[in-house]
Amino acid sequence: MPKLNAAASLALLACTLPALAQTPAKITDPLLQAMQQELDRERNLLTLPGLEKPYFIEYRLDDFNTWEAVASYGALTREEASHQRVVRVTVRVGDYTSDSSSSRGEGAIELAPEDNDPGALRYALWTTTDEAYKNALRAYANKQAQLKRFEKPPTEKDFASAQPEVAVETLPTLDLDKTEWKRRIVEASGAFLADPALVPCAPHVEYSEANVRGLVVNRYLVNTEGSVLRHGYSGYSANYSVGGQAEDGMRLSRDNGSTAEKASELESAAAFHQRAVNDVNSFEALRNAPVADAEDFHGPVLFSGDASTDILNRLFVPNIQSDRPDMGTTARTTGAYQSSFRARVLPEFMDVVDDPRMKTFAGKSLLGAYAVDDEGTPAQAVDVVDHGKLMNYLVSRTPIRDFPASNGHGRAAPGQSPRAVSGVILFKSVSPVPAAEMHARLVAMAKEQGRDVYEVETLGGELAPRILYRVHPDGSRQLIRGAVFDELDNRSLRSDIVAAGDDLYVQNTLGALPQTTIAPSLLFGDIGVKRATEEQQKLPYYPPPLR
Repeated sequence: MPKLNAAASLALLACTLPALAQTPAKITDPLLQAMQQELDRERNLLTLPGLEKPYFIEYRLDDFNTWEAVASYGALTREEASHQRVVRVTVRVGDYTSDSSSSRGEGAIELAPEDNDPGALRYALWTTTDEAYKNALRAYANKQAQLKRFEKPPTEKDFASAQPEVAVETLPTLDLDKTEWKRRIVEASGAFLADPALVPCAPHVEYSEANVRGLVVNRYLVNTEGSVLRHGYSGYSANYSVGGQAEDGMRLSRDNGSTAEKASELESAAAFHQRAVNDVNSFEALRNAPVADAEDFHGPVLFSGDASTDILNRLFVPNIQSDRPDMGTTARTTGAYQSSFRARVLPEFMDVVDDPRMKTFAGKSLLGAYAVDDEGTPAQAVDVVDHGKLMNYLVSRTPIRDFPASNGHGRAAPGQSPRAVSGVILFKSVSPVPAAEMHARLVAMAKEQGRDVYEVETLGGELAPRILYRVHPDGSRQLIRGAVFDELDNRSLRSDIVAAGDDLYVQNTLGALPQTTIAPSLLFGDIGVKRATEEQQKLPYYPPPLR
């Protein structure tokens, strides 16, 4: 392949200025207009003698605003606000069947001007397009060479074609009372010192922190297929965290909060204060709780909806998000469910659907909702599991075997390539058990087996239990600490769940991509619980400087 000359290719684009195609009349946004005009120009110019001409070009601009405030020990310690724009240019050479794409993504990214100057934006798009084109040419040549090593070509196309989509939505803005929320987090972070009821707990608290965060991402997209998109999402979270050590040196913490699409849906000032009070009291209860038995346990464990959403987000959701494997393998996708198509992955009484079009549930806004995905494909409801059997994967425009087209789940974190990601995923039982009866069934199993069983209220990182109760055959329960689960895995999801409640819990997650998981409490018949083996750290040598 001839060596690319950067100066020559840039000069070719800069000096040749044909008549610009007209942006659709209903598109009045200056950013979309500038992007469409530059795309039309590049479509005509972006080719070099003897080299592949692009068959697909896409411009995406991500505009994101963030604000965060943090308080510790009753004082504001940090406040940060940021605004940034990034353009991502995707250039594909070849054709839909075989092109320059790879599992590492494709294209190039560049910071974009923060104002609405169309000339500055077009210049950023021009230079980024040139880089993306060169990257695509190199990737295509390398890929074609790699394909010659294999006897059979890939079973699916590299890129699924799509009908053009035009959707220009109203954009959200960062909207919360910063002064009021700073007051709330300062008050909550110092509650353990100021609230008379918490005075006995104060000497044991090593850290007490509260934070509030707001995020707005607005996205603009145009491509050579004719799609023109403008949409965005917002998310807000307010959290409290307290921690320290038990007398034996074990580190303990309580960390939780609320997440919502709108700041108005976060907790009230009174509720947020009460959360801090409850967490300090819960931390103190953990300090005084007995350590898990040294003898390993295998038997019934009941997980609350809060805990079960964590389990499913860790063990199930990533494995139904299709991820095309590297060349040279016949696998359908990657992950634990790569060979589970039409096989049972959950109990026969469980169904799973992912429907990003569902905006609310039980009166609560859902962060993972959207109308059109980040590849210009309308969102679709996907029946993922039917009576325990895996019937569909979530698919982007990167096809996998048996799934040649997107089902509206191509989503992209700011500045990143799209991939298949869940939106609003709902787990439900075809024969749900009333929540009160779930606990009664757990106690009945304890009586039948003549031993204690376990109930989990919340989980921490790595699916470690934060709030875990030992439940006695008489129905009473005792808080314990220092336990971990053994063999809680995909096999457990398939074979060990014996009942699911009717108490659907909504977990909104504000990460690189907003997602929502809705799931009931789950009763497992056989889960391992054992004592953790971490070394305990020394306690502080002297007490804190209490006010």
